[in-house]
Amino acid sequence: MTLLHLAIIAPFLFAILVPFLYKYFRKIHTGWFVLILPIVLFSYFVQFIDEMMDGNTIIQTAEWIPSLGINFTAYIDGLGLLFALLITGIGSLVVLYSIFYLAKEKEQLHHFYVYLLMFMGAMLGVVLSDNVIVLYTFWEFTSLSSFLLIGFWYTREKSRYGAQKSMMITIFGGLLMLGGFILLYLMTNTFSIREMISQVPAIMDDKLFVPALILILFGAFTKSAQFPFYIWLPDAMEAPTPVSAYLHSATMVKAGIYLVARFSPVFAGTAEWFWIVSAFGLFTMIWGSFNAVKQTDLKGILAFSTVSQLGMIMSMLGVGSAALVLDSVSDTYYSVAIVAAIFHLINHATFKGSLFMVVGIIDHETGTRDIRKLGGLMSFMPISFTISIIGAFSMAGLPPFNGFLSKEMFFTSMVRITELNILNLETLGLLFPIIAWIASIFTFIYSMIIVFKTFTGKFQPEKLKTKPHEAPIGMLISPIILASLVIIFFFFPSLLEYTIIEPAIASIIPGMLGGDEKFHVHIQPWHGFNTELWMTIGVVLIGLLAFLMLSKWSGIYRFTPKKLTLNKGYDAAIRGLDKSSSTFTRFYMTGFIRDYLAYIFIFMIVIVGTSLVVKNGFSFNLRNTAPVGIYEAVLAAVMVIGTITVLFAKSRLTSIIALGSVGYSLSLFFVLFRAPDLALTQLCVETVSVALFLLCFYYLPELKKREKKLPFKLTNLIISLGVGAIVTLIGLAANSQRVSETISSYFIENSYELAGGKNMVNVILVDFRGFDTLFEITVLCIAALGIYGMIRLQAKKEGEE
Repeated sequence: MTLLHLAIIAPFLFAILVPFLYKYFRKIHTGWFVLILPIVLFSYFVQFIDEMMDGNTIIQTAEWIPSLGINFTAYIDGLGLLFALLITGIGSLVVLYSIFYLAKEKEQLHHFYVYLLMFMGAMLGVVLSDNVIVLYTFWEFTSLSSFLLIGFWYTREKSRYGAQKSMMITIFGGLLMLGGFILLYLMTNTFSIREMISQVPAIMDDKLFVPALILILFGAFTKSAQFPFYIWLPDAMEAPTPVSAYLHSATMVKAGIYLVARFSPVFAGTAEWFWIVSAFGLFTMIWGSFNAVKQTDLKGILAFSTVSQLGMIMSMLGVGSAALVLDSVSDTYYSVAIVAAIFHLINHATFKGSLFMVVGIIDHETGTRDIRKLGGLMSFMPISFTISIIGAFSMAGLPPFNGFLSKEMFFTSMVRITELNILNLETLGLLFPIIAWIASIFTFIYSMIIVFKTFTGKFQPEKLKTKPHEAPIGMLISPIILASLVIIFFFFPSLLEYTIIEPAIASIIPGMLGGDEKFHVHIQPWHGFNTELWMTIGVVLIGLLAFLMLSKWSGIYRFTPKKLTLNKGYDAAIRGLDKSSSTFTRFYMTGFIRDYLAYIFIFMIVIVGTSLVVKNGFSFNLRNTAPVGIYEAVLAAVMVIGTITVLFAKSRLTSIIALGSVGYSLSLFFVLFRAPDLALTQLCVETVSVALFLLCFYYLPELKKREKKLPFKLTNLIISLGVGAIVTLIGLAANSQRVSETISSYFIENSYELAGGKNMVNVILVDFRGFDTLFEITVLCIAALGIYGMIRLQAKKEGEE
């Protein structure tokens, strides 16, 4: 275990300490202790920037399941480092913000910070894992921890609903993503992402390539809230604001973006990848921005704006992949789209994180997030107003804020994609800049709504729960830092060009660089009067006019169907699943053991019998079988008679003795086959079993003699004959054909040498199968304790009566 591995699992380890810190240091807010960890981790990852700028990567491996090729390989490159810095940097600011947002007297802080640390560690594991199975493990940890964070206020029905919805959708996508990983393994015979990338030319023609591509995109789209899977994100806004600022602006929703970027070297050279990623991204962008305008809850607006912005980043990754389809790669086509995606990913974390925190402040200080009740807060909350201006104007793509730079680059990539004469872009490509421009207009509108509907206009104190006032300085520090970065990155984009963006690009398409080549990124705010600038001016003019006339045209939202929505479809599907599962459960859960055994036996007959027929698995060969003598025949007859006697005996004592005769006859078989150790073991077990049966049945009442005609059931006869036939066929087939050498010779040769025991059965049970035997004993002990507890309760109940 290296220091890098320790950095990944450190949040999990620290989470163990949180409950004790909360318990023994009640006077100190638990967040102050937790804050130390993300700051330390951020400082640790910053040290790798120089390595990444030099084009190096860090690879450190800890063995996990080496026999299956599954190891915990921590891998830092430009892309992984970018996300690690976002996770720990934004995480530090979120923890600081939460200290003032969550009161230590009212909230269960030990739960909150355990969940938050679990999520932080899971995200670090996702972005720094080279092994796809390890990545998937951490991926599902993010779904679990986000479920706990979204449902933190579990007494609220909406919180529980939002938590369940997010987990159902993201885990569904994660399971499909795992299927894609398995298909990639079947094609490459490796779980390593780096090794998969090295085999791209060989796997692109594989018939499993496209199914793997689609399954992995399912995982990315569900996690990053792409259409139609975005429906979980607005409901997740029921989480505390620190959770929204962390998960839903900077980290969790970016996991799908990371997945697409990470697997771009594998899939990006295909038309399927280009069209799916680009089309879903653009449609998600315009759909999210269109729906954001009609929201009345500030968090609802930010939720749909996040959906839109994620679609924007996704579309840029898709458009950038077009460069890999070209025989002669043009750096211009590639760099504009991918640089814009990486740059806007950073910018989005800064301005959206600050906006989420300001919305939390507004909710905290006024008691509402409903814009219909807000207004005129500028004079009461001037600092929050300033931060909102910076964040919202950056989101709208206005200067002098970093969102303007990445928005211009986004327009550039959309315009230039129409110049390519591949993938039908000469015709369908015209839709790219049109959709991007229309979506940007709606983005401008909802950005203005956030600022001016909240801070300007008529003040309505009668609709507020508390008298508004500015938040304490502690709650303002984090959004102020983020808002400052919004401005700093506009005037000094070079802070990111060489340190973060260039190494990240090199990680997304490593095959496009040869030798000592590097991508050179140069971001500047002014490119002259070009098409992109005129598009921005059009966005501002039309967006401003639409905002001022919002009441005139917002009625179009009334024409959207209320019942035919994705949310209604999700709710109907959940209700249908619940109803159908209940109906099916009532059908087979009859309460009778014989019915359950019938299901099991029928399933066994069908599956095993079909496998024997389809795979031609049955074989009958007596060449290696010993001849059947008179003794074996007599013992077999005794066992058959004893079994039949058990079924038809009218006395329990007779049934127990007959059952014992079957076991003792089996032990005699072991004697005949020269296995005295097995015979001795069987005799001991049978003697104990008979004694216990006699002891138990001694206290039961006598069987009452009564005439009752039992109906003949053909189904039971068929099942019993089928089971007997299948078991017999399996036994004969197993004895007639051996695909490998029997393991018995290993135990014969090593029982005494390795375990020092002459009784091979005892050695197998105690030494070779020691843990198995230990678990069996544990199960028996638990069952015995349960029985003892029930007896005590029954005795206590009878004593009270």
